Amino acid sequence: MSSTVLQIVNADRNFSSLVKGLKASDLEETLAGKGPFTILAPINLAFSNLPAPALDELLKPVNNVKLSDLLSCQILAEKRLYRDFTNGQKVKTINGKEMNVTVKDGEVRINGAKILAHDRQGSNGVVHSVDAVSISS
Repeated sequence: MSSTVLQIVNADRNFSSLVKGLKASDLEETLAGKGPFTILAPINLAFSNLPAPALDELLKPVNNVKLSDLLSCQILAEKRLYRDFTNGQKVKTINGKEMNVTVKDGEVRINGAKILAHDRQGSNGVVHSVDAVSISS
């Protein structure tokens, strides 16, 4: 049996900030579920580029809702492979927010975040690494 998307993210040290956030925001339980999910997984560097409050602040229990809202924007409630994204498309996150897809010169961006490594498939979805944390409007 293949790994879940949560196990894929947990196994990659480039996602240690995301993993901390998922633990603190109680989204781990969701991602261990049936899915399918698409995780737009920000690499650690993406979190260091966040405007204040920084991740350390967001990890505090008092900011649980804010953190959960932020990280929910990184998770789509469907399985989307890299090739499934098309220019001008809108995709919905697990908290119902819409994200804009831009495809230009072979690059796929979701709300401005560029997909780096892609199509790491698990039993309940797929993981794409991205270079920024998407902040929904």
